[in-house]
Amino acid sequence: MGQKVHPYGFRVGTLYGWQSNWYADRHYAEQLHEDIAVRKFIKKKLYHAGISKVVIERTGDKMVVNIHTARPGILIGKRGAEVDVLRKELKNFTSRDIFINIREIRKAELDAQLVAENIALQLERRVAFRRAMKKAMISTMKFGAEGIRIQCSGRLGGAEMGRREWYRDGRVPLHTLRAEIEYGMAEAKTTYGIVGIKCWIFKGEVGDKELRTATLSHEAPSEHAR
Repeated sequence: MGQKVHPYGFRVGTLYGWQSNWYADRHYAEQLHEDIAVRKFIKKKLYHAGISKVVIERTGDKMVVNIHTARPGILIGKRGAEVDVLRKELKNFTSRDIFINIREIRKAELDAQLVAENIALQLERRVAFRRAMKKAMISTMKFGAEGIRIQCSGRLGGAEMGRREWYRDGRVPLHTLRAEIEYGMAEAKTTYGIVGIKCWIFKGEVGDKELRTATLSHEAPSEHAR
């Protein structure tokens, strides 16, 4: 069997930073499970808001939750009412003071997680899987990506036996560490069963200067750096 490495984990420490930024001496497991529960809750409650990732930071008695979303208006609500409701609900998971930051994703078409979730929604609405995949690839390439690969696996089109199909446009160099690759995975709950969608988007290679900066700050390079 082919052994696959997660594109994000492969680049942590060189190109990308961690999604949980804190240090725990004794209560590591407890805080880890808190993070998992918070992410799960936010994703489930605000799935329609197009949430790409949730980055959690802890300092002392503070817990900062950075939510990266394509539709910040839905999250904020009228005069920040929705954010206050979310903060109160997150208090059930931790005893710390919670601060919520909302980060807008300007180009949702270049975010692999959102592309995968968009295809999943289409499959649930009974759109042909090939059409959904090709449409997503065209729009992503139009927004300036250097390459994209999309893979669907399961009972595609209601077939008797599950199979896997994938399409690629441009180049997706998964073995190149300096290649900035976005990766996302989603599940479509269809009447025939679950169909898994994976998406890789190659945004371009990072130069030595940007790579050094990203390594020091543990953040993904900015759009200006590309």
